[in-house]
Amino acid sequence: MPNRSMPNRSVNGPPKSAAGDGRDRGPRAIPPEFAGDPVVWAAWLYYEDGLNQSAVAGRLGVSRASVVNYLQEARDREIVRITLDPAALSSVRLSRSVAAAFGLESCHIVPSQGPPSERNGPSLHERIGRAGARVVMDRLDPADTLGVAWGRTVLALARALPRIDLPDVSVVQVTGSAIGTAEFSPELCTTIIANRLAARCVSLHAPAFLSRPKVRDLLLNEPALVGQFELIRNCDKIVYGVTGLGDASTVFESGYLSRDAGTDAVAQGAVGVAAGRLYDRDGRHVAGPHDGRMVGISLEEIRAVPERICVAGGPDKVEAVAAALRGGYATVLVTDEDTARGLAERGAERGPTSLRSAIRAGRGAGGTDLPP
Repeated sequence: MPNRSMPNRSVNGPPKSAAGDGRDRGPRAIPPEFAGDPVVWAAWLYYEDGLNQSAVAGRLGVSRASVVNYLQEARDREIVRITLDPAALSSVRLSRSVAAAFGLESCHIVPSQGPPSERNGPSLHERIGRAGARVVMDRLDPADTLGVAWGRTVLALARALPRIDLPDVSVVQVTGSAIGTAEFSPELCTTIIANRLAARCVSLHAPAFLSRPKVRDLLLNEPALVGQFELIRNCDKIVYGVTGLGDASTVFESGYLSRDAGTDAVAQGAVGVAAGRLYDRDGRHVAGPHDGRMVGISLEEIRAVPERICVAGGPDKVEAVAAALRGGYATVLVTDEDTARGLAERGAERGPTSLRSAIRAGRGAGGTDLPP
């Protein structure tokens, strides 16, 4: 997409003493091919030769302010007509459509992969993870506390982060540890991100599930875990993925949920999982068989984090992502084009839900207060 409004392009222009310092040096003779029109000459130098405004001022022997006026006149007289690439605009429109439908601060979309026969290179979750890494780096402040959940896309994000020194950032594991593959290890995701950022790493030294609710309650009263959960509740940002409950759902492969439990959850209306917590199509929490035994952030606590970055996509996750957005669990979404189109359709069909209206009013699902 061409952008002709950027005045700071790096171009070798004449020394400042020639012009461009805010003072006219006296107009120079206009080459004959420009028919004595300084507006046409200025437009040619700026748009065709690629000089910045200061360099154009030096060539014309006028001030930079004069060049600004010339360029505006060139547009007014339609000497210059600026057009935008429709393909690029399509992505912008889709992004804004999704953001508007679900009340997001922003939606970042990676191009679709195309038909399976044409797919090569990085997988979808790797591509979304790379885009998510750029979003995190763009939004991360030097003294932030960043909460991290688990999942393949979150792990891809972690591995895509650049190496940079942010020693005052704290990276906090928000769900307990589980026995599973590396892709479903919250402690691995947290550690990689902290190492990439040279940041403080705060692992949650507890299993994801305890044998009984009473054991969980006793453990959460331990001073060390009380302090860790205080840190979790004070996160400035959180990054997490979501998954659906279809047959191919990663939540079963991770060991967080058995297939029988998944079938029961679907019967109760569950459509998705975020940080191990089940929710329905409007984003309302669905009580699962493991809730009383689980160690980790709750959906209400996710919703209380000021900036909530959801990284997720794929044809089997459209409904799960849409439900998470309806529940107010994200302020920023990173997804793929096909998923975004599905989200735009669902957003247009349903419009604002009563839950989202309640969230805007400062209330949680079912009329309960959100945590402070």
